[in-house]
Amino acid sequence: MLFESSRIYLRKMTEADVELYHQWRNDMAVMQTTSPHLELVSLEDTRQFVTQVILGSNTSKNYMIVDKENHEAVGITAIVHMDDKNRNGECILELGNKAYWGKGYGTEALQLLLHYAFLECNLHRMALRVFSFNDRAIRLYHKLGFKQEGISRQSIYREGQWHDIIHMGMLQEEYRAAIVHEAMISDERSRSVCK
Repeated sequence: MLFESSRIYLRKMTEADVELYHQWRNDMAVMQTTSPHLELVSLEDTRQFVTQVILGSNTSKNYMIVDKENHEAVGITAIVHMDDKNRNGECILELGNKAYWGKGYGTEALQLLLHYAFLECNLHRMALRVFSFNDRAIRLYHKLGFKQEGISRQSIYREGQWHDIIHMGMLQEEYRAAIVHEAMISDERSRSVCK
């Protein structure tokens, strides 16, 4: 299905998600690797952000990542800064529920988002930015086929040190080639099992 994998599904973010999202925005372990500004925000600030920036935007598509087994929200993923003329977008991934870290949920969520971006929205290019100290995310993005396109040197100050922001991107043709490659590998595996 379009917004569903074996373990998760994506659903539109709503105002009912404000309080949970507020918890994630105030969890410094979560924000450490995703937000350039580490600061506590009020519930009202979060409500305004969700209403105006997330739900009020006509250039973004925002989804809650939900565990299919227990229907618990895991995080948020989004396509932001969608440019219809040039068919570009930027992807966001934030796993707010730390119990799901390191278990492949981010991979599944981004796979669903990229499928939607490239094969339904017909975007030509997806980009993202990642802090240079976020090794887990960088490995994930490379694994999914993103290529490093540039670096904003010493752009983030965290724990007394300067860090780079890495710019990565993927083209629709690269995504399609990766799908074909994955299908060929899967086909080879199934043939070897049948022998």
